[in-house]
Amino acid sequence: MGALTRDPAFQATTFVIIDFEATTPAGHPAQPIEVAALALRHEQGEWREAGRSTSLIRPPAFAPVTSANTIQNGLTPEHFTTAPTPAEALGALDRRFTADSRYLLVAQHATTEANIIHHQREHCPTLARIDLLDTIPLARHLLPGLDNYKLDTLLAHYSIPFPADRHRAYADVDVTAQVFMRLIDAADRAGELHDLADLVKVAGRTAKANLPTQQELFDL
Repeated sequence: MGALTRDPAFQATTFVIIDFEATTPAGHPAQPIEVAALALRHEQGEWREAGRSTSLIRPPAFAPVTSANTIQNGLTPEHFTTAPTPAEALGALDRRFTADSRYLLVAQHATTEANIIHHQREHCPTLARIDLLDTIPLARHLLPGLDNYKLDTLLAHYSIPFPADRHRAYADVDVTAQVFMRLIDAADRAGELHDLADLVKVAGRTAKANLPTQQELFDL
């Protein structure tokens, strides 16, 4: 282990990799249609899974699943006939976060997840107040010189197999978790990030619910 993963604050944190699939209706914020989350802890020198969750989410009438969604992730309107509502799906996820634990959300391009969570905060108030780590600035810091820092590029860099269901939330969470763990290992070996505070300085994103009230007038 390097200094980062020996840091008591790092070891005390549960890192929750999260991903949404969404529709993007004109004139409205993105509306979630699928969410997946994978909780990881670093204990005794290795990563351990602490829980996972995945659910479809029924979109509102003004944001139906479109052919573009189907092309990207294979989801069709028929998948959502009996899917839970946002209140049901996100409420169930929200209840998995306990008051006595320390969390950070982890996402590829965390702005997307942060905005969706913020707009759904009435259904997931606990989740909405958890700050985030973004794998893109972390990768830029640790892997300078890549052509870009898209998820597919990072998967290719680390020789991580592309999942068959790429662009489904549960598949993207799994590979984003693999990228995140590789990046933390790289940070440990490089010795540039000494503790959780250093990691947050490089890749941290404040949850919109934790920003001053006037900041909520603007999207991330």
